[in-house]
Amino acid sequence: MARVVAGTTETRVQFEAEPTAYRWIFYREGEDVWIRVLELRDSSDHDDRGTEIWSSQLGIDQLARAVIRCFDEVAQTHGESGYRGKWGEHFPGAELEALRRLWRTHQHPQEP
Repeated sequence: MARVVAGTTETRVQFEAEPTAYRWIFYREGEDVWIRVLELRDSSDHDDRGTEIWSSQLGIDQLARAVIRCFDEVAQTHGESGYRGKWGEHFPGAELEALRRLWRTHQHPQEP
């Protein structure tokens, strides 16, 4: 998400739900982001082999705010140790804070 807020025009993320995978594809144009979520039978499948299960267009601020709120809620609900126990990974606290800083900068760019 930080890449999208920073201006990257296309990025993707994949969530493994073995054997299924869910691939989120983000396309940014200006202040709008188009999102596609594909369900894939195998994580190595090409996009065209996936089934689109959701798509939407959101403003960059709306999307960044939603992602930040979701991770804040996960942190509040599970805590860092609970997150690691549930998903086997460390909570992405540093990445969340980096996203939060980028989003604030995007909302209030410095004037020249």
